[in-house]
Amino acid sequence: MEENWLLVLQQTRVGKLLETNQVTQRFGLSLTEDDVRLITEARQSTLREARRVELGDSITPKIIYEFCDSAYLCQGNYRDTIIRLQEIFFLYKNEMQDEITDDELLHFMKEQFETICYGDLDYLEGTCLANFAQAIRAGYRDYSETDGYGEYVPFDEVPRWDRKLYLDALRELLGE
Repeated sequence: MEENWLLVLQQTRVGKLLETNQVTQRFGLSLTEDDVRLITEARQSTLREARRVELGDSITPKIIYEFCDSAYLCQGNYRDTIIRLQEIFFLYKNEMQDEITDDELLHFMKEQFETICYGDLDYLEGTCLANFAQAIRAGYRDYSETDGYGEYVPFDEVPRWDRKLYLDALRELLGE
């Protein structure tokens, strides 16, 4: 009896998600079969909502490998963060009109998640990626030279604190 190829593809994807545990356990993160089922269901729902299809390998293992060493992930938020990152990824693939590669987008997302957003997914989605997507839709293409790294500074609308600024503000507060 011939197996349904969609079922075989689904089982292969589940297996690949469980295989990520071999790498992520070094960071204290692992997925159970229930976690994988929820992540897979969420991915399918997100793809439907975004009107996208994934041919071949799922992006989810790439998301896991990109983010597993994050200072802002722990076992308690791991599954839900992966689900949310999938949603954000597909939203911004659409928003950027597929001009950016998967790897470029993932690198950009991870770098901002760690450095600008300090683990805040709402800020990543609503500010960093929104600004970057607007620039890409307007014709910005320099990200291809850096593979998505170091690209946010020109679009950052928030002045960042640096050591000198912090020390100056502290001196002012202390009346020195």
